[in-house]
Amino acid sequence: MDHAITSATREILAERGYAGLTVDAVATRAGIGKAAIYRRFATKQEMIFSVVIHDMRETAPPDTGSLRTDLAALARTVAGQLSSAPTDVLTGLLADIYADSTLAERFSGTFLERQRQVITELLERAGARGELASRPDPATVHALVLGPIFVWLLVLDGDPGTVDGLIETVAESATAALLSAAAHSCGPSAGGSMGVSSPRGGAGGVGGAGL
Repeated sequence: MDHAITSATREILAERGYAGLTVDAVATRAGIGKAAIYRRFATKQEMIFSVVIHDMRETAPPDTGSLRTDLAALARTVAGQLSSAPTDVLTGLLADIYADSTLAERFSGTFLERQRQVITELLERAGARGELASRPDPATVHALVLGPIFVWLLVLDGDPGTVDGLIETVAESATAALLSAAAHSCGPSAGGSMGVSSPRGGAGGVGGAGL
């Protein structure tokens, strides 16, 4: 049944676009009742995000042995998710989420929380290797990795084919920022934990669509 929902959602998005997709249409195309969809997804937006970006089973990339290469693997996953999703779907999703505080809160507590858990796992690996003395705020790391890729692909309409170079730059820049923050936090005048708190607090805000 999950495969039928995924196939129907992708087909209808390709035919009608984000605005033209309804849960009724997906249920009809998949040959199931709407109740079967709502048992899995609370809203149309959750269903679409799960199909075109990632679902709640998203996992961290395999351990590559260093923070920089782990972040590069994460950035590559983000780039793949964003570049494969139709632009109108991403912009439509974000518009709907920003316009509805209930949707935004649910999105933050599900998909964004899952993304933060993935990032936390990468940071804990780095801590176990001795690369980081303390764990940075996962929301800050999320912004460091997702932000440049999101802007390149969706705001600047950059060529997805050239994103590999950006991925390496993102990984290098994020690693340098985190290691620099670690060095400052371990200095004689350091009084707090490493990292910069998210502007919207530790729970994070609705700041992007990919991992």
